[in-house]
Amino acid sequence: MEDFMSIPTVSNHKNKTVVRSMDLLHLFLHHEQLTISDMVKLSNMPKTTVHRMIGSLEDMGLLEKDHEGKYKLGLLFLQFGHLVSERLDIRKSALPIMHKLSSDVKEAVHLAIRNGNEAVYIEKLDTDHPVRLFTKIGRRAPLYAGASSRIILAHLEAEEREHYLNTIELEPIGEGTITNKEQLRNILSHSREVGYSFSRAELENYTAELGAPIFDYSGKIIAAISIAGLEIKFEEQHLPELIQKLKQAALEISLQLGFQLSHNGNR
Repeated sequence: MEDFMSIPTVSNHKNKTVVRSMDLLHLFLHHEQLTISDMVKLSNMPKTTVHRMIGSLEDMGLLEKDHEGKYKLGLLFLQFGHLVSERLDIRKSALPIMHKLSSDVKEAVHLAIRNGNEAVYIEKLDTDHPVRLFTKIGRRAPLYAGASSRIILAHLEAEEREHYLNTIELEPIGEGTITNKEQLRNILSHSREVGYSFSRAELENYTAELGAPIFDYSGKIIAAISIAGLEIKFEEQHLPELIQKLKQAALEISLQLGFQLSHNGNR
């Protein structure tokens, strides 16, 4: 067996072929289908290099070519994605409660977790509304924008939260994106006090979102659950009922993950 200590570290000895192959695969995060010419143009790699790598990726099932010569991600990614989703314990615990909440409020319900300076949607239940939100599993959002992202930020440890606020640049995304740091600090403080966050047109215009925190057995924030839909559906008279149902769902998920009511969730 190869001595573990003799294996090069990734940070110092990156395999250029692997890195370039991943660069090609990353193109498909924003493009459903690509020709070889498209990949050459977008990647700035030589055509011979792209052609060679595509052949290997296709052989491994990571890419598939249709009858028009266009490539798309292979079914192997679907298998991997399914396994990753199934192995996320938070998702397993949350999904039945999300179904109940979605059925009750008749709006889209999201589950998000933190990944660095972003929140990532790991589950979404849609509605039968003819007009739906442009959100999907895997979508990312900065921690400062959107209710589900911001409720995670609100419950980070104070030192970590301040470091984030001191180093991040608040860039506008939707018409309602908060770009003033003092205003953001006040909203975060209020969100910790009331146990939820509310956003309007921060990630998408004409939409609104309510987000509530999910805690683990130690009382640490690990995810957020949210109700989202068209802004017109979130009028003031409807908010108290939506908030109550959302917070109850968040608590039920937290309890399943070992959270105890004696923990203080406000950080």
